[in-house]
Amino acid sequence: MTALFQTKVDHLPDGALGGPWRTPRNMLTAQSYDGHSSIHDDDTAHKLGFQGGTIEGPTHFSQLAPLGVAIWGDPFLAKGCISVHYRTPCYDGEETRAIVQPTPNRGDAPIQVVKRDGSEVLRGTMSIGPDHGQTALDLRISQLEPLSERRILADVVVGAITPRRRVVMAFDQNMGALYPFSQKDKLQSITEPSPAYDPASAVTTPWGRAILPFEMVSVLSQYTVADEPIPVRHPEVGLFADQEIRLFDGPLLVGEPYDLERTFVAMSGSRRTESLWIKTTVFRAGSDHVVATLLLNNAYLKASSPSYPEHQEAVS
Repeated sequence: MTALFQTKVDHLPDGALGGPWRTPRNMLTAQSYDGHSSIHDDDTAHKLGFQGGTIEGPTHFSQLAPLGVAIWGDPFLAKGCISVHYRTPCYDGEETRAIVQPTPNRGDAPIQVVKRDGSEVLRGTMSIGPDHGQTALDLRISQLEPLSERRILADVVVGAITPRRRVVMAFDQNMGALYPFSQKDKLQSITEPSPAYDPASAVTTPWGRAILPFEMVSVLSQYTVADEPIPVRHPEVGLFADQEIRLFDGPLLVGEPYDLERTFVAMSGSRRTESLWIKTTVFRAGSDHVVATLLLNNAYLKASSPSYPEHQEAVS
């Protein structure tokens, strides 16, 4: 079998494993939803106080994947979990490095992605199934304070479940306004290439078919979200504040149909945001067999919403 990654993994003095310094790319400058640009667009980001258009958080999951394989082997891409809190925005052209601290006799390991200046882009845990242990977001969501004031999320009911939707990602399929690129496009700039991601080379890998990188599992899970009954009061600009991708019976395959179902599991907030936590369950098409779950904290910026005139800035 072909090795899944050629990524050089360094053994650091403190016993951690570190990947190479990489320069991830922002592929969402043309992203739009609800008729307006997103936080990944420079102009919109500037108006909200950011340095520029941000790189989407799960882009860094590709940097973490070879470290998971270094610890747990190829099964990490089938039953692994990456669970993180995003801490600092990353911008196009910045260098980042993924680091994991292996924990002997445990099924999980602390992780972080850092910039050259030492600031953390994300922090969390990696683990492997079937049980995955207590993940970073298991702990974080158990400690949430209730959202005392709701304006953007005034119509959301915790526990509500959306109808199932069928999704599929072909290799050269543009994933729409939210993700205006294909997996084929992504592989031109992905930080850690793998023969498992391309149909032309995947026949030599354990699954014999092209699989979705962790970051493209995130893309697949969001494919239909703009058309689903998520009662957020628009317009608003959101960003990913916490995210977990947990594989139970993966990997997810290119060209394979899946069914998605979303549950609103919690709400939280901060001085600048109202946050909706959504759990997306990925089923094998036409069945109740769970392939993966994704937990996402979508934090809506008060400054982007007319519901908060005292915060609002001119966001187009």
